[in-house]
Amino acid sequence: MQNHNPIGTVKGPGEGPQEYLFITRDNSRTRIGDFVFYEARDGQKVFDIVGTIKKKRLIRNLPDSFFDNPKISPESIASLIGMEPKQELYEVAVENVGYFDEKLKDFINLRIQPNPGDSVYFLPSEMLAKIISPKEMGEEGAAYVGNLLLREEVPVVLAVEEFTSTHLAILASTGSGKSYTAGVLIEELMKPYNCAAVLIIDPHGEYHTLTDMLGIQDFKNEHYRPEVKVFHSDQIKVKLSTLTESDIKYLLPEGASEKMNNLLSQAYRSLTERIRRVEKRENYRWKELYDEVESLRDKSNESSIDGLKWRIEARFGRSRSIFSDNEHIHLRELFRPGRCTILQLSDIEQSEQQVIVATILRRVNKARVETERRIAKENSESYLPYPVFILLEEAHRFAPSGRAVVSTDILKQILSEGRKFGIGVGLISQRPGKLDQDILSQCMTQIIMRIVNPIDQATIAQSVEGVGRWLLDELPALSKGQAIISGASINLPVMCRIRKRLTKHGGANPNPPSKWIEWLSEGEKLKREQRNAPYIRQNNAEDTEKFGGIPV
Repeated sequence: MQNHNPIGTVKGPGEGPQEYLFITRDNSRTRIGDFVFYEARDGQKVFDIVGTIKKKRLIRNLPDSFFDNPKISPESIASLIGMEPKQELYEVAVENVGYFDEKLKDFINLRIQPNPGDSVYFLPSEMLAKIISPKEMGEEGAAYVGNLLLREEVPVVLAVEEFTSTHLAILASTGSGKSYTAGVLIEELMKPYNCAAVLIIDPHGEYHTLTDMLGIQDFKNEHYRPEVKVFHSDQIKVKLSTLTESDIKYLLPEGASEKMNNLLSQAYRSLTERIRRVEKRENYRWKELYDEVESLRDKSNESSIDGLKWRIEARFGRSRSIFSDNEHIHLRELFRPGRCTILQLSDIEQSEQQVIVATILRRVNKARVETERRIAKENSESYLPYPVFILLEEAHRFAPSGRAVVSTDILKQILSEGRKFGIGVGLISQRPGKLDQDILSQCMTQIIMRIVNPIDQATIAQSVEGVGRWLLDELPALSKGQAIISGASINLPVMCRIRKRLTKHGGANPNPPSKWIEWLSEGEKLKREQRNAPYIRQNNAEDTEKFGGIPV
């Protein structure tokens, strides 16, 4: 890499083993997070060793007295007395990344530190663009998510293969843009050069606007157009036979005694053993479990049996229960290349959301394992012949820190073993401190946005590898739509400005003053009066009759 305009001179080693210091007058091209390089020799070969600027401090300036009068510039005073007006010198700390190997498409740490007096060069944007991203925009397996925060001309392109197999975490405070960023990633996954099979777990109903992509040309070519399928809460069914004993206990209304739980275990095991081994069937009805509990009744447990039966009926006997005797969404309806499936769980209580996620994860894990091992037959429920990617919004609900819920164990299993079976998971959370740290540490690509909570910052520092402490210190200062991206999907940790979405964002906050004013407008008043007129007439008639024919 040839550059004849050095921006500084090496002073010597810094604090860490990969850190060095250089002195410069250049303030504009030595911003924290930007990139520089120096030339190092190893025998006859010359290598360009790239590093990231992590700290900078002013070590020399004009005398303090020159800054005393705000009406007179310090440079003017320096000129009057014959001094050089530009006296600034900066000491810059750089953390070495290494030499970029064109064949490997990755960085190699040669551990060759610069010598005092060596020149330091600004890394040109055209070279940075080649080495920062493992993919080029528009090629197979690429996800263009934005541009470098400090260099708008440099695109940031992630390797889809990496974050869909070694897992992804998007972490940010409320309002920082995490759901927007997730939408950008989904857009990239659904473009013709990826055609992904994606499932979104959507507890707040924020992702339905992805249906916009059906009318946008960027997502189509002559051979492909994406699908977006939204399942609303009244369309979601979970087959009772896919629930484990733990799921059922977790779903029962609170207050079940230890004796009730023991009776439920006996009934569940007896029922499932009989129908699967003797009757040779998979499905069973909730009433069969109810009756199995009743069959255990004796004089010593009558109150426990009655309490347990009431709880089973209260949970599973409702007319609109999501739990069904023989119905659920087929895996190949949830997952299909070129399809983004959205499960809207906003009208479903949290414990049921957790069970829905747990059952889907168990089913897809079983299907991918059995398909890869050639156990599943092509026409069976367990046949799923392609990799899948599952995006979990509000991930701390499904794997909370400090306690286990029904979805925690299967999430841990998939995050540790899912890569070899083609199951990728993306976790999105506004409270990383409330997310299980073992699970968070399994996500090998991280997109971290503005976070101000000290507990959340500490969690990220402990759980996320590959991001320096100096870069995490930038988290509170990031603006909406800005992110630190690091890990397996990109060659260097970077600060990125997330690109504009092609589809509308479904998670925008309402504007309260606008809504209040609209509600009081004459047009809205008239609409309300017209809608309410039949009820007002009916109520007036009832009141007139109630009060003896006197109009009220």
